[in-house]
Amino acid sequence: QVQLVESGGGLVQTGGSLRLSCAASGRTSGVYHMGWFRQAPGKEREFVASISWSGSNTDYSDSVKGRFTGSRDNAKNTVYLQMNSLKPEDTAAYYCAMGRSSWSGMISRFSCDYDYWGQGTQVTVSS
Repeated sequence: QVQLVESGGGLVQTGGSLRLSCAASGRTSGVYHMGWFRQAPGKEREFVASISWSGSNTDYSDSVKGRFTGSRDNAKNTVYLQMNSLKPEDTAAYYCAMGRSSWSGMISRFSCDYDYWGQGTQVTVSS
């Protein structure tokens, strides 16, 4: 099994920045892509970012592109999400997810391509 633990969430003003981290432990051997999703109250979970095993491929939702940057440190089994220029509409619980990759450049926007999920960390952006 794999455990994912997110951290770094909090309360920030509009225009501020936060850096989320997600540490993986357990059976983390192999090639896997990582993703970030978020869910606001009363809304469905939505894709935010995906980072390939190699780190060379990334994908972002249109709503965060240019403001959020995903990265990873495979030696530490940790993935990051740097969030800049935060807006009130970014307020949500943020979840990291891990999926076994069929190739080192794999990324995905789809929840079904992820096998493990963290418990989430809350991000609140005040106006």
